[in-house]
Amino acid sequence: MTQQPTREPGLPAAEPTPTPRVAVETNGANVIAENERRGTPRQLFWPWFGANVSVFGLAYGSFLLGFGISFWQAIVAGVVGIVVSFLLCGFVAIAGKRGSAPTLVLSRAAFGVNGNRVPSVLSWVLTVGWETALVSLATLATAQLFDQLGWNGGTATKVVALLVVAALVVAGGVLGFHAIIRMQTVITWVTGVLTIVYLVLVADHVNWPAVSSLPGGSTAAVIGALVLAMTGYGFGWVNAAADYSRYLPRSASARGVVGWTTFGGALAPVVLLGAGLLLAGSDSTLSAQIGVDPIGALGTILPTWFLVPFIVVVLLGLIGGALLDIYSSGLSLLAAGLRVPRPVAATIDGTLMVIGTIAVVFLADSFIGPFQGFLITLGVPIAAWCGIFLADLAMRRRDYAEPELFDARGRYGSVALVPLLLLGIGTVLGWGLVTNLSAGWLDWQGYLLGPFGLGGRDGAWAFANLGVLAAFVIGLLGTLALRRPAVRAQEAAR
Repeated sequence: MTQQPTREPGLPAAEPTPTPRVAVETNGANVIAENERRGTPRQLFWPWFGANVSVFGLAYGSFLLGFGISFWQAIVAGVVGIVVSFLLCGFVAIAGKRGSAPTLVLSRAAFGVNGNRVPSVLSWVLTVGWETALVSLATLATAQLFDQLGWNGGTATKVVALLVVAALVVAGGVLGFHAIIRMQTVITWVTGVLTIVYLVLVADHVNWPAVSSLPGGSTAAVIGALVLAMTGYGFGWVNAAADYSRYLPRSASARGVVGWTTFGGALAPVVLLGAGLLLAGSDSTLSAQIGVDPIGALGTILPTWFLVPFIVVVLLGLIGGALLDIYSSGLSLLAAGLRVPRPVAATIDGTLMVIGTIAVVFLADSFIGPFQGFLITLGVPIAAWCGIFLADLAMRRRDYAEPELFDARGRYGSVALVPLLLLGIGTVLGWGLVTNLSAGWLDWQGYLLGPFGLGGRDGAWAFANLGVLAAFVIGLLGTLALRRPAVRAQEAAR
C-alpha cells in the first residue's frame, strides 16, 4: 500500500484534499489551498461579532468613567477607540486574503522568517492571557450569580464551571476554523437576543439627569479612556485578524474584508458601551461595584427570574471570545517555531489556560487590576508590531511569495534588523509612558513621564497611557521611512 504524504507543520501543503464538513482541521501554519478558499467577506461578521458581544462590555462604561470624564467624553473616547482599533483589525485582515496564511506567518515578510519568532511569542502570550482571563471571568461569574440565586456558589460550582467552559473552548480550538465559525454563529444569535432582553430589563435603572450632570475631565483623561478602549478591544485582536480572512478567495473584496471585520467587531461593543455608561453614570455605587466585580454587579439589578438566562449570556459571550483566542494562540505558537500539528498546539494552550484560570480563580486576590495591567503592558509591543505590519502591508503591491514565508534563505530572509529594532524602541518608549498602579508588579513603568515633562507617575498624564499610541506610531512611521527599499527588493526578486 502506498503511504499518503503527510503535511509537515509550518510548511505549505503540496496537494491538500478538501476538508470534510465535520472533522478536526488539519491546516496549521501552512498556506490554505486554493480549493479550500471560499465564502465572502460578509461571513467575517459572525466570528467577530460572536467574540465581542459579551455583557462584560457593559463594564467598560464604569472603566471609562473611572477616568473622571463626562458621559459625552466617554462616548466619544470609547466609540473612537473601539471603531479605530477594529478598523486596524480590518486592515490586517486584508493580508489574510492576500496571503492565505495565519497573521504571524505573514508577519515573516516584515521581520524575517526567524526574526519573526519574537512577535510570534508576544502574540502567543497575549492570546493565551486573554483566553485565561475570559475563562477565569466566566468561572467567577457563574459562582457569583449562583450565590445571588441562593444556590451554592462555592468551590464545587467554580470547579464545574471551569471544567464545562474549558471543555467547550478547548474542543473548539482543537476542531478548528469551521467548528468555531458554526459555534460563533449560534453564540451570536443566542447572546445577541438575550443581551437585548437584558438591556430592556435594566432600562428603568437609567437616571438621565445624573448621567448628564457628570463633570468633564481633562484631555489626558479622555486620551486615557480612548487608549483603554483600544487595548481592551481591537488592539487585543490585531495579531489574529488575518487568521479568519485567510480562508477567503483572493478575489474577495478588500473593502468588504475591512468593512465586515470592523462592523462585526465594533457593533456590539459600541452598543454595550453606551448602555454601560448610562448604568454606571446613573448610580455611582453600582459603578464602583462594577469596577470590583463586573458580572456580579451587573446581575444585582436584574429580576431573579432572568438570572439563569443571564448566566447563559455571560458564559456564551465569554466563550465566544476565548474560542478565537485559543485558535489564534495555537497558530502563533506554530509561527514561533513549534513543530507540532495545530490541534496539539491548541491542546497545549488549553492546558496553560486551565492552569492560569486555577491560579486566578482559587489563588489570586483580585482580577480587574492585574487584568488592566496585562492589557496595557502587552498592548504596547503589540501596538508597535501592528504599526510595523500595517506599514509593510501598505508598501506591498504584490501578493506574498508564499513558499518563501517558510524559507529563511528566500526573499524575506532570516532576520530583519530594522523591524526588530523598531519593535524594541517602541516597546521601551511605550512602557516608559504608561502606568499600571493597580498592579503592583508593574510599578516600574512610567519611567519617561518625568523626563518628558508629563508630570511623572503622579501627574495629569500618568494614566493617559500614551505609550500605546507612541509605540504604534513609531512602528508605522519608522517602517514607512526605513523599509521601503527592502520591500521593493523583495517584490523584485524572482
